[in-house]
Amino acid sequence: MPLGADQGVGALVWSPLGWGRLTGRIRRGAPIPQGSRLHETAAFAPPVEDAHLYRVVDALEAIAGETGKTVPQIAINWLLQRPTVASVIIGARNEEQLRQNLGAVGWSLTPAQRAALDAASDVLPPYPHTPYRQQEGFARLNPPLV
Repeated sequence: MPLGADQGVGALVWSPLGWGRLTGRIRRGAPIPQGSRLHETAAFAPPVEDAHLYRVVDALEAIAGETGKTVPQIAINWLLQRPTVASVIIGARNEEQLRQNLGAVGWSLTPAQRAALDAASDVLPPYPHTPYRQQEGFARLNPPLV
């Protein structure tokens, strides 16, 4: 994303709810809900560590409670506020999901809410970007996009 920002290129993000993981239906210690597409697609979905997923879901739920918005609305709004995201491609299966997703626009998260979501989702980039944990400090040399 830093290269995209430098060159004035935005990203078109597909599956902004992480293959259904950020719908608010996936819960810590609970099975995947009936009717979830993850039953058929989990083996093909990009891998996400459970601890990371639940840290993000917890932050989304907390902000949903503050705002009166749904977890998917918080997730999509947060993504749309990223400086290099031009738009998202949603995959609603029915009218209710479409209405929920469309409710993600027309309002903004506060800077503190965005910061909380950024912190919850932060990960150390994989090799070869940071082959040693000592290189984590190099992130300070590449300041975050505003």
